[in-house]
Amino acid sequence: MSYLDDPRVLFAAERTLLAWQRTAIALMGFGFVVERFGLFLRMVSNQPLSPSQRGFSLWLGVGLLLIGAVVSVISAMQFRTVLRGLGEQEIPRGYWTGLGVWLNFALAFVALALAIHFVTAPFSSEDTPSSTTISSPPP
Repeated sequence: MSYLDDPRVLFAAERTLLAWQRTAIALMGFGFVVERFGLFLRMVSNQPLSPSQRGFSLWLGVGLLLIGAVVSVISAMQFRTVLRGLGEQEIPRGYWTGLGVWLNFALAFVALALAIHFVTAPFSSEDTPSSTTISSPPP
């Protein structure tokens, strides 16, 4: 129970939730970039990517995605705990406090779906990127 009968306490808790939400999004985005970096290396070198190279970028990227999902869920649960401790005077009438929480759970779901996709997507070490050539237009 807080000691202030002031709605600013709710708004401070909501800002904290949003800060953790941005952190989770950054972790998930970085995980996506790291996982896709293996594809980028393969395209730049025009050679097949070895399974060890693929495995490193895959598991590091998936790990960052999962950490982002966990941060998102824990921050939503922590915000709900803070809300339960607030008094009636601290939550403005008609103010919907559930949007940030549901958004965090949706972000965690997206991160889990991406992680599952990355892990289950088929990968062949013989795949070579097609060379792209720029042809001049016909005369």
